[in-house]
Amino acid sequence: MERPLSVLVALVLVSFCEGGNTPECCLGKPCPEYQLVNKTQDFEERLYVATSWITTTVKTNNGLGVMAANSKLKNYCKKHNHASQDVPIRVDTWPALLTINQEGSLSWFIPPGPMPNITDESIRLETRPEATVYVRVFARAQDLKTGRDTAKELRDALTKAGKTYDLHTFSGAAYGNYLSSNYHNEVWIYAA
Repeated sequence: MERPLSVLVALVLVSFCEGGNTPECCLGKPCPEYQLVNKTQDFEERLYVATSWITTTVKTNNGLGVMAANSKLKNYCKKHNHASQDVPIRVDTWPALLTINQEGSLSWFIPPGPMPNITDESIRLETRPEATVYVRVFARAQDLKTGRDTAKELRDALTKAGKTYDLHTFSGAAYGNYLSSNYHNEVWIYAA
């Protein structure tokens, strides 16, 4: 069963995070490494290395929930870094990743190296294993209809190409400052 895509509207809000990935949108900031396996006119197939993320739950299925999750991560990072912890949390990475499955979550990429010690129970450090991810880029206006249309287009293209994919989980990846000319969005669907 396909999950509601209403949370994808949050891509508008996620972009206010500090954080890019593909060469044209990393903007010189740390990004998850991947190998481009295949590129069609409809999607890219990428093999991502194992990555680490600082993550919190999105408590409501709307843009306000994503804004609250973003504020929670930002405030925690500021407090953590201000306390001069042994391993500061970088907030200049991309992408901000909004994942939708049984519950929504908002994640910021943590570059390879020593991992910070997370002391807030509402925030977790996640390690995602190496994974194949199907990606569709969209740089159009960020709204609910655009997000829904892009995810549907990607699912349709994957089905047509005979790819198997996770029907219950997808992510929206936002790169760059929302007001920047380099602003970039992607929908990620994980290979099954």
